[in-house]
Amino acid sequence: MRNRYVDLLRAVAIIRVVTYHTLGFAWLTVAFPAMGLMFALGGSLMAASLDRSGVKAIGRRMRRIVIPFWVLGAFAVTLMSLWGGMEHGWRTLLWFVPLDDPPTTEKGGVWFSQIWYVRSYLWFIIASPLLLWAFRRWPIPSLLVPFTVLVVLWETGHGAGGMVRDFFMYAPAWMLGFAHHDGMLQRISKKVLWPLCLVMGGIGLAMLYHAPGPRGYDMNDVPVADTLWSTAFLLIMLNAAPAAMSLGAAEPAVEAVNRRALTIYLWHEAAITFVRMVGVWAGITLVGGYHDFVQLGIVAALVVVLVLALGWVEDLAARRKPRLIPMPAPARASRAVEQPQPVPA
Repeated sequence: MRNRYVDLLRAVAIIRVVTYHTLGFAWLTVAFPAMGLMFALGGSLMAASLDRSGVKAIGRRMRRIVIPFWVLGAFAVTLMSLWGGMEHGWRTLLWFVPLDDPPTTEKGGVWFSQIWYVRSYLWFIIASPLLLWAFRRWPIPSLLVPFTVLVVLWETGHGAGGMVRDFFMYAPAWMLGFAHHDGMLQRISKKVLWPLCLVMGGIGLAMLYHAPGPRGYDMNDVPVADTLWSTAFLLIMLNAAPAAMSLGAAEPAVEAVNRRALTIYLWHEAAITFVRMVGVWAGITLVGGYHDFVQLGIVAALVVVLVLALGWVEDLAARRKPRLIPMPAPARASRAVEQPQPVPA
């Protein structure tokens, strides 16, 4: 059966990602660490898929991400080729199988800066059988080892970004997703949970306060602080997960966002960049005061248009009947359906 609490968290996370990338409010990274949450939800769903289907789940999960990514890849390669400066070679194939960061141009790097998430997600899917095996035998070390590697990378000057850094930064969240699926987090006593989270979260906030990044108090610039804060946040949110819940009148909207979460994530950066480009060309102010929210409204409207135009590809990838509007038929709304693939970030 669908987990409406997970659906709600994912919907809030993807909306937060779009809002943050549009407005750039650093406090949003503290108020709601969306990327850690999305990796945790991904880990939970992947564990469920592995338990249900074994290693066949890897191909199914990859298909649901790669096929919608092909559409973005075709658009990106065509656009950057028209701009000029696009180097074509074997690495161009990474725009269709993103196991590493595909090549971009200077402009393209702005339009398509979100692709790192897809690359990281695919590697977590591929590694999940081994990661789940290790987690179920050594749960605490499985969380501590990647965090220790992240600290070493950061302290030695190799933690600013890249595929390796991203893997070890979000591996603890993916493992917490395993714990959520196995019911481990829900069994933790709040007398243990809250002090632990206060210590971890407090250390993370202290690190950010004493060594802010180039964008100020933005968690994305301080990976170790981000991981500590996100882990504390995830422990609390997933420990509080109810066995069942109803979303009431909000349920259709939440489900629509979930069914198109990958499309929203893949295309929102291009939408933001396009809106800003048109604003500059037209001499319209989109920054500061209420102008920020005018920009957010225009971006949201453009994202809706993109979802209507391209979102049906997610249905094909999930082997559902393609729908222009991502709403299930009323007669099917109460049936158990496969969880959609989570994305933000």
